[in-house]
Amino acid sequence: MEQNYGKSTLTCDVYELGVMPFAEVWRLQKTLVQRHREQPQPDHLLLVEHPGVYTLGQGSTLDHLKLPAEKLPYPLFRTERGGEVTHHCPGQLVGYPILNLKRHRPDLHWYLRQLEEVLIQTLAQFGVSAERQAGLTGVWVGDQKLAAIGIKVSRWVTMHGFALNICPDLTGFQAIVPCGIADKSVGSLAQFCPGITVEAVQPVVITSFAQVFGVEPVIQNVDQLGL
Repeated sequence: MEQNYGKSTLTCDVYELGVMPFAEVWRLQKTLVQRHREQPQPDHLLLVEHPGVYTLGQGSTLDHLKLPAEKLPYPLFRTERGGEVTHHCPGQLVGYPILNLKRHRPDLHWYLRQLEEVLIQTLAQFGVSAERQAGLTGVWVGDQKLAAIGIKVSRWVTMHGFALNICPDLTGFQAIVPCGIADKSVGSLAQFCPGITVEAVQPVVITSFAQVFGVEPVIQNVDQLGL
């Protein structure tokens, strides 16, 4: 079923993937990026929850693992995104925008700030006042990080993206130094909105994304990807 959230000269195909393993969605991202390189494509936004997994940025150090990789409670992947180690798990909404920034603004710092704005606006809809912290990427409430961001941009086509902690079990973060930041903690929206669910937050993320990036999101069936 298609659903429109607003009007814009640009459209963004949105795929709500439910719970899907990280490796499978990583492969899907790379396929969509390749399509963008071969011929014009609409922007895409993949929204997903992952079973427990840890991911490393391209140049991240293993020093931020508190356990040897083989003893971590979940699988570990090194990816091509920026940033240090992070953790994905159910209850965390992960967004992977596949955008051609030449249609928007070919500026990496601008893009990062826009992703943060999407999440700040989303949290505001639930009465939570979130903010940026100088010199750090992500979205914070006080010294608690509610959303992490790590991206890869090649030829101005984006992949990877953001992870918003809605109602996850945060214990998986105890095995790492999240994003390499040892003196701050990880939090979730559920701490401020008990009983909140991913299903309640996901449409708000879509609306905020549409407003911030000036696109008309169209909810698509994953079968339409033709993969």
